[in-house]
Amino acid sequence: MPKILSKLLNLILPPRCKKCGKIVSDDNSLCEECFNSINFISAPYCSKCGRPFEQTGFAENKHKMICAVCAREKHPWFRLCRSAVKYDDNSKPLIIAFKFHDCTDDAALMAKWLKNAGRDIWAAGAEVIVPVPLHYTRLIKRRYNQSSLIAKELSKLTGLPVDYSSLIRHRKTRPQVEFSGKIRIRNVKDAFSVRKPERIKGRRVVLIDDVMTTGSTLKECAKALRRARALSVDALTVARVCKY
Repeated sequence: MPKILSKLLNLILPPRCKKCGKIVSDDNSLCEECFNSINFISAPYCSKCGRPFEQTGFAENKHKMICAVCAREKHPWFRLCRSAVKYDDNSKPLIIAFKFHDCTDDAALMAKWLKNAGRDIWAAGAEVIVPVPLHYTRLIKRRYNQSSLIAKELSKLTGLPVDYSSLIRHRKTRPQVEFSGKIRIRNVKDAFSVRKPERIKGRRVVLIDDVMTTGSTLKECAKALRRARALSVDALTVARVCKY
């Protein structure tokens, strides 16, 4: 859109905060109050899985620390995992509105957050973005895949292509929000596969989703991608449930 037309449109319909609706100066942004309420994840966090540490005051090597879970894992499916914000009472309304209430324009804001949160991933090298897929029955019901919308906007910011079709959810599963713990693992076990593995073979994949809770869904996706001989798989989510 030409800049003059964009400015004119903003005069008629000024951009508003994606969370509270206040008038703001830029499109796809939050007002100062809402922005300051979001708990962005920053160091110190695990250098592998991105899990934030509760303690503060780490030494200079805070970017190289590994959590106990990653220290025990001998053959991880992921190279790196990163999330932009903590999933809490401040970020939850924004995520829910985007995911279930057709606030699809919020994808641009979340992609900005992911570009920043994924600095370690971009530095390590990435070649293709893959959104976590929905089963076709749920896609028909919801009408859009929130992860695909974020991936599309992130592609614009990073220049990386998006592969929307290689990773599929071939088995219908119940929503993960209905379960906890080990039941989540069983619910999504072997639910994903890769068609045309030659598209994935030898490539460094960035897996995109909206929220990481236990990581069960992301891990099953990563298994399918690694079995298709992806060179590496990184996970990047907008929000993460942080429990200590």
